[in-house]
Amino acid sequence: MTWVIVSLMVVFFNIPFGYWREYVTKLSLQWFLSVHIPVLLIVLLRSWLDLGWAWTTYPILIGSYFSGQYLGAIWHRIWKKSIRVTGCLFYDIARSRWIIIIFGK
Repeated sequence: MTWVIVSLMVVFFNIPFGYWREYVTKLSLQWFLSVHIPVLLIVLLRSWLDLGWAWTTYPILIGSYFSGQYLGAIWHRIWKKSIRVTGCLFYDIARSRWIIIIFGK
């Protein structure tokens, strides 16, 4: 049960970084940071929750990592078609909600 919660946390944590990664130029410093900052935070999460370093856990966390990155990139591509987007998912969510509130009536 712990691994299910941890893998969901990894997926949800990586969505904003995948969103940011899709916005920046490939192989730039920002791209490098959007790919590697989540890895460091996942290592800290593993240490903090004392999950251990068994080889059987790597496929679960790696799959969760790439799933979150992929979902964030897809989210960016979909929104890019309908609104002007930035590299920050949270800013775009807040701005899109204000647009709906202002122009939705």
